[in-house]
Amino acid sequence: MDITIHASFLPHDDPEAALAFYRDTLGFEVRRDVGYGGMRWLTVGPAGQPGTSIVLSPPAADPGITDDERKTIAEMMAKGTYAGILLAAPDLDGTFERVEASGAEVVQEPTEQPYGVRDCAFRDPAGNMVRIQELR
Repeated sequence: MDITIHASFLPHDDPEAALAFYRDTLGFEVRRDVGYGGMRWLTVGPAGQPGTSIVLSPPAADPGITDDERKTIAEMMAKGTYAGILLAAPDLDGTFERVEASGAEVVQEPTEQPYGVRDCAFRDPAGNMVRIQELR
């Protein structure tokens, strides 16, 4: 089989804050910016990797979600436990400094982990966990 990861989804509750983080801080390209029914979906991805994207979507866009589920999602997003993504960069320290300088919430400074990776962690404006590993 020849299967690749094309896109993954992360929720956002403020499209302008999401753009400021993913486009301006991380340097991702905006691939699509689509509005429908008062909601907005943003597709972003790393420059030079057109086949890999993140879809930043409204968390309650699915019409099958109940009001109780919407409340739970909002609570989990506020705590930073709803969603996350793992990224990688060759210069972890430089990347950390750039993201930290943007005012993003630092969860963990660059750390050598006992399981063999060096990484750091932030929360994006929606509370999603963004971990960045050092490419070795």
